[in-house]
Order: sequence, then structure tokens, then C-alpha cells
Amino acid sequence: MADGNRFFPAPRLILAALVAGALAGAVGVYVSESRSGNNAAPQVAASDSKDDIACAAKSDRAKKIAAAATGEVAALLPADPPQSMRSLAFNGPDGKPMTIADHAGKTVLLNLWATWCAPCRAEMPALDALQKEKGSDAFQVVAVNVDAGDDVKPKKFLADTGVHTLGYYRDSTMTLFNDLKARGLALGLPVTMLIDGEGCLIAHMNGPAEWSGPDAKRLVETAIGS
Repeated sequence: MADGNRFFPAPRLILAALVAGALAGAVGVYVSESRSGNNAAPQVAASDSKDDIACAAKSDRAKKIAAAATGEVAALLPADPPQSMRSLAFNGPDGKPMTIADHAGKTVLLNLWATWCAPCRAEMPALDALQKEKGSDAFQVVAVNVDAGDDVKPKKFLADTGVHTLGYYRDSTMTLFNDLKARGLALGLPVTMLIDGEGCLIAHMNGPAEWSGPDAKRLVETAIGS
């Protein structure tokens, strides 16, 4: 791809991110324990709630959509089993608490990022471009910042990286990340979840990807059309 290097982080950036994360006392970035890249920890079995039972029935759909994740988004893995993400909580652009359930009816690409995450710095403009081109009543990128503290650094980060289309979502408590970690879905940052209009996790990825490229756009079209 002609402009792939503009978004995808070089190995030295990933190394820098690891150092920065350690100095900040934050969670590991892109590499955690002995795992690296987009390898995921085993998922914790979903609960027996009504929502989780309904989502678990979508296993074949999850595999079909994940099979469309090729090329630059090939590391996206099908949910095994699909589980409900409706209760995942964070603050919306207006600063008020919300959950994934508030996006009912939309396919959501949920991404967690932080200012000290170098791969995130490379990935955020790509997510912004994807939202600008594909954002609609049927699809939305929800990129949630998980920095501790106030909004000054995250907002400066977005301005510095030229991100203008994405909504500003926040969780300064790390509760969202820790919830995903407990489910075996998050190893570090960035982490991305593809969630359907009923709040069911369809696929997930640890590590960055080129979300503005044709492979990502085809994946979104498949997810919306399935």
C-alpha cells in the first residue's frame, strides 16, 4: 500500500511505546507477558445471562465476518464465543456516562488508546479516516482514551495527530480496559473490538492495524451487510 507506513508503527516506535508505558506505570503496550503482536489470551467463558446466551448463538456469523478480515486487518480474530459487550462503560463526548448499549443498532469498532502508546499515535489517524469515510447510522468507530488525569493531554494528542472526526470518548479509571483484560480480550494497547448492533462481540484484535485501507473498509462492509 502506498501510504501504509504513514499509519503502521515501525519496530522502533513499538519499542519506544514499551519504554514509555513502563515509565508511566501503565499497562503493557502491544506486548504483554510472553505474548506479542496480535496473539490473544484465551477468552473467559461468557456468563449465562440472557444477552450472553443470545450472543453465543452468533458463533457462525462471527467466523464468517472474521474470515473477511484479510491483508492489513488479518489479525482480527473471531469471538469464541461471541459475548455481550452491552455493559461496557465509558464517558461520551458530552462527558456523561454511557455504555455500548447506547449504540444499539450500529456496528461499532471499539478501540482503546492512550497518549503514551506509540502504536496508538500511528493508528489513530487511520481510525479517524475510517470514521470519516464509513461512519453512518449503521457503523461507528468509538475510540476510548484511557489516560489517567484530566482531558488536557488526550485532547492535545488528538489535535497533534490531526484527528478531527472521531468522537471524544474517555475512561480515566482503566475500568474498561480491566474489564476486557478479565475477559481475556485485552493484553495491552491498542486493543480493538468489532461489536454488532445488538452489542455482541463479533471479533477482536490486540495491536495496531491499518484501519484506513481497503482491507478494513471491506471488513466494515461485510460486518454491516451480514
